[in-house]
Amino acid sequence: MHDCNRRIAELLRLVLAPGSGRRRAGFRPALSAPAHTPESPRTAMPWPPVHRCAYGLDTPLDGNANAVVRPYVLESERKRERQHQRRRLALVLTADLGIDLDRHVVGANGVA
Repeated sequence: MHDCNRRIAELLRLVLAPGSGRRRAGFRPALSAPAHTPESPRTAMPWPPVHRCAYGLDTPLDGNANAVVRPYVLESERKRERQHQRRRLALVLTADLGIDLDRHVVGANGVA
């Protein structure tokens, strides 16, 4: 059963392809014999490839090479910095405009 697919394709090509110009009754060209190719030595990677574990690295990882920081930690620090800048800007604007902050602070009625 060598080259079964090739033989079936050859047969279908002969049956379904347009004629060769020979109109003899019962004329069918013989199927070509499969060409014997010597097997080449396997120099390629074996199939399937060998599974390589991610934890089995040959060299140890250097923990000091990368700074590991969680993204939510960075985001909370950025949010805190933005709030601090807004408060500082509000304080500068109120001082420039001459607004008394004691009347605007909740719970500080009558202090000024």
